[in-house]
Amino acid sequence: MSDVSGAVPDLSFSMQRASDGAMVTGESYRGKVVLVYFGYTHCPDVCPTTLSDLADALSKLGPEAAKVRVLFVSVDPERDTLELLKGYARSFGPQVDGLRGTENEIADTARRYRVAYSVKKKPEYTVMHTSAVYVFDQNGKARLVTTDTRDPAGIAADLKEIVAGG
Repeated sequence: MSDVSGAVPDLSFSMQRASDGAMVTGESYRGKVVLVYFGYTHCPDVCPTTLSDLADALSKLGPEAAKVRVLFVSVDPERDTLELLKGYARSFGPQVDGLRGTENEIADTARRYRVAYSVKKKPEYTVMHTSAVYVFDQNGKARLVTTDTRDPAGIAADLKEIVAGG
């Protein structure tokens, strides 16, 4: 993971949480270490692999995992209904929240973190997106970013340090 302290904006967004339909913001997650990943539920490979790797990393944290949340931000609100997102997020563990916003809310949040994505509906429905995972500390400050989640033990070590206040 790369240290992005001071180079990436603080955690800030407003979207609907799939698990309960509540509107949540970055402030809603204060006190937790937060990982943010943009994707979509119909993704055939990168999204489920990334979320599985993050779930594996969280499993290595033991009780400290309760202090961490993974926010899966859908870039495909047309197909990713709250009900679909809820089940999808739940399949990766209790620390994963699916978030759904309007097209403008998603675009604003993606722009804030320099996330690129596009949805093309014709001739085939395709969604392209960057695969970065952003890590924010308990105060909503950006700390780390990675595009490679294939080392869950390494991710867990980084998360333990942040959870401990490091």
